[in-house]
Amino acid sequence: MQSYDIIITGGSYAGLSAAMALGRSLKKVLVLDSGAPCNQQTPHSHNFLTQDGETPADIARKARAQVAQYPTVHFKNGLAVSAEKTTDGFLLTTSAGEIFEAKQLLFATGVKDEMPAIKGFAECWGISVLHCPYCHGYEVRQTPTGILANGEMAFEYARLISNWTNDLTLFTNGAAQLSEEQLARLAQHGIAINDKEISEIVQEQGQIKHLLFKDGSIHPLRAVYSRPAFRQHCPIPEALGCKLTEMGHLIVDPFQATNIPGIYAAGDATTPMRSVAAAVAAGAMAGASMNKELITATF
Repeated sequence: MQSYDIIITGGSYAGLSAAMALGRSLKKVLVLDSGAPCNQQTPHSHNFLTQDGETPADIARKARAQVAQYPTVHFKNGLAVSAEKTTDGFLLTTSAGEIFEAKQLLFATGVKDEMPAIKGFAECWGISVLHCPYCHGYEVRQTPTGILANGEMAFEYARLISNWTNDLTLFTNGAAQLSEEQLARLAQHGIAINDKEISEIVQEQGQIKHLLFKDGSIHPLRAVYSRPAFRQHCPIPEALGCKLTEMGHLIVDPFQATNIPGIYAAGDATTPMRSVAAAVAAGAMAGASMNKELITATF
């Protein structure tokens, strides 16, 4: 059985950022990654200094190459399936039956989006069906844009997205669940509401052409914003007792520590602010915090 100071589960932006901080701190680290990032079909990453417009895959490839220069950081392709607390730390088991030991665990495993049952949605996700205006809003600014949402979230989302376009329609996909005051505010700002049920997002190579409704009518669009349901990509933290927010994110303190001693988390698994820049920052904080904890335990 191989032993490490820290095992990082998830080798994307938060995990690699933490691995760099720990490698530079001379810690023996294993980065375990299954190779399934949530943004794998997103064509470009934005709002990240020095990397604006780069592909997510290229950013990750460059990051991994840089982290690999630190000899105490090791990489393993694999899927973590379980972990248990021991007297001195944790044992982590992969789907291949391999067992690794570490003093601390960092989960940078992200979330898994659950696509709604609308034909074409999954094909457009991350390309023209978007979740974050800070990541993608500039590229579709002042174009015909939709929001697929209902209720309180729909109102708040519409208010935010109106910053990027004056041609905005809220699609509630059924009876609108908004208050009279909210309806009046949306109308005041020229935001139309369409409550027809959607049959399909008609698209070509992930680019939206129009929405097709169950009554046969269509609505041409360039982009749609949506926040589909999600779940934790990795169930291990919750199985170990880590607490979740009402939304389903892992709860961490400002140093990325969970409520379970020795377990940290960073990246999309911990926050609704899903961006490469935010994940890198959280990973750097986690790495520094974990290193400090290891030093404090022996000094």
